[in-house]
Amino acid sequence: MSINFPLLLVLAVAVSGALALFDLAFLAPRRRAAIAEYEGSVSEPEQSVVDRLNREPLLVEYGKSFFPVLAIVLVLRSFLVEPFQIPSGSMKPTLEVGDFILVNKFAYGIRLPVLDTKVIEVEDPQRGDVMVFRYPSDPNINYIKRVIGLPGDHIRYTSDKRLFINDKPVAEQLLGDVPGSLGSAVLYKEQLGDVEHLIRKEMTRYRIEPSHEWIVPQGYYFMMGDNRDNSNDSRYWDDPQIPANLQGMVPDKNIVGKAFAVWMSWPEPKLQNLPTFSRVGLIH
Repeated sequence: MSINFPLLLVLAVAVSGALALFDLAFLAPRRRAAIAEYEGSVSEPEQSVVDRLNREPLLVEYGKSFFPVLAIVLVLRSFLVEPFQIPSGSMKPTLEVGDFILVNKFAYGIRLPVLDTKVIEVEDPQRGDVMVFRYPSDPNINYIKRVIGLPGDHIRYTSDKRLFINDKPVAEQLLGDVPGSLGSAVLYKEQLGDVEHLIRKEMTRYRIEPSHEWIVPQGYYFMMGDNRDNSNDSRYWDDPQIPANLQGMVPDKNIVGKAFAVWMSWPEPKLQNLPTFSRVGLIH
């Protein structure tokens, strides 16, 4: 069962805030009145009695303590930056399994938490961006891929693993075999718009298929992983509940944010395997 963390966070902020407000409006005045009445009834008030009368209910104490922390986390996570961990190798060599990344939540517009309604326009995704989004067939699952097709683009991916956008081949430069791949995996340098990045292809195996073409509808994006033959992306999604012309497309409403940095890597989070910071840097 997937957990809707944004919803839980909003509820936690609402409950803790309500407890703090209830104490401020009702309970705190009663405590002050009880202390004033006690101090007026004795000549020398005992501090222990005053402290007991001024004691907050345990639930209220917890609520007031957690509210500012939870509120700050909600604002940071919903509107500024959210951390993610890379669970698969679909974005190799750009991102490795176990990379901890930061995602800019306001790059593509300010959205309300939980509702995901865009309230402030900022800018649209650009070709070559590395983007986190909710998987169209199951919005509870977050995916990370590279933006290949923008609204209105004609995308073609051929049987010899070449990418065409609007009938023009995407520029790529052969770099050589991936170390340890026995010659089956090859690295290329690819140019998508203003973004230059590395991609990985399995030249002798995996998904040797006929050419396919797509037209990206308005309000949608076409996504691919940099590990071209080991990526579950727009080329392969097939959901019978989604109209044929929208198969493989990511709607704007599913966008989470733009991945911009790796801040830590921990492929196997165990005590004997410590995290490493050797991969820290900006994502291209």
